[in-house]
Amino acid sequence: MDNYKRRRKIAKTSTCCSEEVSSIEWKFINMSAEEEDLIYRMYKLVGDRWALIAGRIPGRNAEEIERFWIMRHGAVFANRRREA
Repeated sequence: MDNYKRRRKIAKTSTCCSEEVSSIEWKFINMSAEEEDLIYRMYKLVGDRWALIAGRIPGRNAEEIERFWIMRHGAVFANRRREA
């Protein structure tokens, strides 16, 4: 990868990360059992390539898939599920 592409990638990443949203503001995303199964299977195959996974689920976008994954597997949300 040449330096130009590397700098663009870093710039995109840093911009994305600076727009952090509080997880408290997130609403839980309801997924059907089929959607959840597909997300888990696709994650095993392609990792956290949310846009690729969302392309396989009609009506869902990458942000919804990523938020669903974080809410299921994130430590903050896991603690909340235990407390409830």
